[in-house]
Amino acid sequence: MTSAHRLAHFNVARLRAPLTDPSMSEFVAGLDLINALADASPGFVWRLAEGPDGDATTVRPLGPDVIVTLSVWESVDALRTFSYRSAHLDYLRRRRDWFRPSDFPASLVLWWVPVGHVPTVAEACERLALVAEGASPEAFTFREPFPTP
Repeated sequence: MTSAHRLAHFNVARLRAPLTDPSMSEFVAGLDLINALADASPGFVWRLAEGPDGDATTVRPLGPDVIVTLSVWESVDALRTFSYRSAHLDYLRRRRDWFRPSDFPASLVLWWVPVGHVPTVAEACERLALVAEGASPEAFTFREPFPTP
């Protein structure tokens, strides 16, 4: 049975240095690889790809030193597989090299959207604020996922 919903995913990270800084070069060099890996992953639907390089690093709704990722997946399992069972995991393990601890109550939020809906950055920021109040069907995490509506 095909679901009438897809999983929206938004995450935020506070940079240790500007993306042009040499200390960020390995992270920046891996952006194309990781984005291509996501694009080709089973269950991938869409990702925010604004800016001259086709990634979302120029989108800074939460501050000049905060980058965001916004994507849509077929399921929690599809996103989890990409995040933790692919080359993406190597980058996750190095996140402390590139990102500072943030003062955000949460750095990731998931929520269900109807098939065909493209979430906006403003919508994602609202969901991030909601998940800080606790997991709910409107905003949740991998630790407390909610079933597809």
